[in-house]
Amino acid sequence: QVQLVESGGGLVQAGGSLRLSCAASGSIFSINTMAWYRQAPGKQRALVASITSGGNTNYDDSVKGRFTISRDNAKMTLYLQMNSLKPEDTAVYYCYVERGPFNYWGQGTQVTVSS
Repeated sequence: QVQLVESGGGLVQAGGSLRLSCAASGSIFSINTMAWYRQAPGKQRALVASITSGGNTNYDDSVKGRFTISRDNAKMTLYLQMNSLKPEDTAVYYCYVERGPFNYWGQGTQVTVSS
């Protein structure tokens, strides 16, 4: 089992920044891809950004150039630096990891961007 604890969400004005963190614990060996998803009210959960154990990244077009995903493999912690935030970024953000055939989700952290 892998436990994921997110932090760093909150309320910010448009144009501001937030940094999300996700600390993984438990059976963290062989974790490969880590990612952030988000779910806005009335919408499906969608991928924001992902990063492999080798550092390859992938971003949704809506956040390219504004968000940066990174990870500290020694601490097994995932980060999402979010700059130039927009009201449409408002959502619950979820941490996600893959370990072999299994995947795990965090409990989510709310990000609210006011206009």
